[in-house]
Amino acid sequence: MHRRGVGAGAIAKRKLAEAKYKERGTVLAEDQLAQMSKQLDMFKTNLEEFASKHKQEIRKNPQFRVQFQDMCATIGVDPLASGKGFWSEMLGVGDFYYELGVQIIEVCLALKHRNGGLITLEELHQQVLKGRGKFAQDVSQDDLLRAIKKLKVLGSGFGIIPVGGTYLIQSVPAELNMDHTVVLQLAEKKGYVTVSEIESSLKWEMERAKHVLEHLLKEGMAWLDTQAPGESQYWLPALFTELYSQEITPEEAKEAIP
Repeated sequence: MHRRGVGAGAIAKRKLAEAKYKERGTVLAEDQLAQMSKQLDMFKTNLEEFASKHKQEIRKNPQFRVQFQDMCATIGVDPLASGKGFWSEMLGVGDFYYELGVQIIEVCLALKHRNGGLITLEELHQQVLKGRGKFAQDVSQDDLLRAIKKLKVLGSGFGIIPVGGTYLIQSVPAELNMDHTVVLQLAEKKGYVTVSEIESSLKWEMERAKHVLEHLLKEGMAWLDTQAPGESQYWLPALFTELYSQEITPEEAKEAIP
């Protein structure tokens, strides 16, 4: 016996059913999207009410400020995106991070001749707090990182380099690739590194190690000690902890003024 073919009527019926399923699926998707949009609007409204109620604490308490910014990030709200608008007027965070960015630039310029444009986040935090005075609004390291990320957008040469459990802040427009970053990480514990240490630890050829170190010397980010016992040592002043406690001198402060 021959199997009966599928008739034109059956094909038309199946296509009609598929079209109905597709239409129903589209309606469901639109309903879900509308519901999500409604929930998001409600979340933003609640967030604005929360910010209005706790604005003084957000301004004054660094930890509370971090938690608030994390809440904002979950729904794609960036209070720092603009110096104008609701968030800036309500919280003053736009002005706060703008002023903090200016202070960061001033500290980095003042200390550039010491460290060649590299400074640890801890030292930067310490120097910024000294410059603000004891009665100024408190500032956390997280605040510094957020302000630096805004400076990066301006193409001002600022960058953030992870080193061990902390960060180095780059404040000059020098080209640093992964090789330079790895050497900085290697020098973190002692504050200096040698060619032989790089060769043994990173399994590099001598020429590669020297090329990286010469670049750091040329950019002023490293100092060369040719009288060290054994072999020459390349010191990274940004990692040389004895420099941390030194105050910015009046002469260095003048250097920070454009």
